[in-house]
Amino acid sequence: MTSSQQAAARLATRLSFLVAGFGIACWAPLIPFAKARLDLADATLGLLLLCIGIGSVFAMVLTGPLSSRFGSRPVIVSGGLGLAAVLPVLTVTPSWTALAIALLAFGAALGSLDVAMNIHAVDVERAADRPLMSGFHALFSVGGFAGASSMTILLSWGLEPMIGTLVCGVIMAIAMAIAMPRLLGGGKADRGPLFVAPRGVVLLLSGLAGVVFLVEGAMLDWGALLIKRTGLATTQHGGVGYMTFAIAMTIGRLAGDGVVKRIGDRSVLFWGGVVSVLGFVLLLLASQMAMALGGFALIGFGASNLVPVLFRKAGAQAVMPSALAVGAITTAGYAGVLVGPAGIGFVADVIGLRTAFWSLAALMFVVPATAHLVAAGRGPHRA
Repeated sequence: MTSSQQAAARLATRLSFLVAGFGIACWAPLIPFAKARLDLADATLGLLLLCIGIGSVFAMVLTGPLSSRFGSRPVIVSGGLGLAAVLPVLTVTPSWTALAIALLAFGAALGSLDVAMNIHAVDVERAADRPLMSGFHALFSVGGFAGASSMTILLSWGLEPMIGTLVCGVIMAIAMAIAMPRLLGGGKADRGPLFVAPRGVVLLLSGLAGVVFLVEGAMLDWGALLIKRTGLATTQHGGVGYMTFAIAMTIGRLAGDGVVKRIGDRSVLFWGGVVSVLGFVLLLLASQMAMALGGFALIGFGASNLVPVLFRKAGAQAVMPSALAVGAITTAGYAGVLVGPAGIGFVADVIGLRTAFWSLAALMFVVPATAHLVAAGRGPHRA
């Protein structure tokens, strides 16, 4: 590719990550409206929210092979436009069953976009021959902040949820229209099977992705409750912990490409994992709120560039096609987000929430412990 083509492909990739973060974040402020409109019980709402994850994982299993066959561009475009199209539908579904179907479709669009844009990011980074993955993932976080803020502002102006989602849907569609001609095109003519179990180093990468995504999900779902139960924060201020974590992660990813270029993937995995573990120690031993927030920040900084490095290594390994490998670790990561927080709840019932968080620290220690294997491209049952 020429330098102008590379710049165009980078812009398209950034827009894809922005749309993914923007789209899922637009749904969050709408949840109370959906609950009130359909008079949903808490348990029913919980099951409905699970539909997004189910739809995402189902689509992810297919997206890697489809992108390998036809290229990532058509999948990215259909996923991004699908998010834009389904978002307004979420505000007008007449029953909880209709909302469940819409959320499954919404999750499928998000999941397919997520896998395909990471496959595209691997190709763009390879063409540029320099680290770009952390910056791409930072744009997902920026899109999430922009989506939640935009929808909240529109609703606070008194707009109906349907109108607000139409406005946000148009913004997403425009972004995808700009990205579409700049995305790398052309099918790869890979007529392999539609499913291949991860193996070798890809199996290791998938396991590590599951751990890191599990930690991110735990920060979101259980972080506020942890500092509330330890008496460090009130119910009203419990969310400050996750805010600190999210801000630290975004800052870490914005600076991540330069860090990776300076110290390399292995050091990022090793020291990122170590910093995250130290963050858990500080959080769990904290006697005052400032220490706890420092723990949240260290976990966010440490974890910020782990997933981008895992995606980069998936694209560089030779055990299986890169599109299938990226699809495998993305699916494993989302499985960690889906199953992990529920698992933490069960563990917390038996041994307590603080002890459950110590278990997360132990899991995160696996990342620096295996950094040398990832860097060397080795894993269990290597083909």
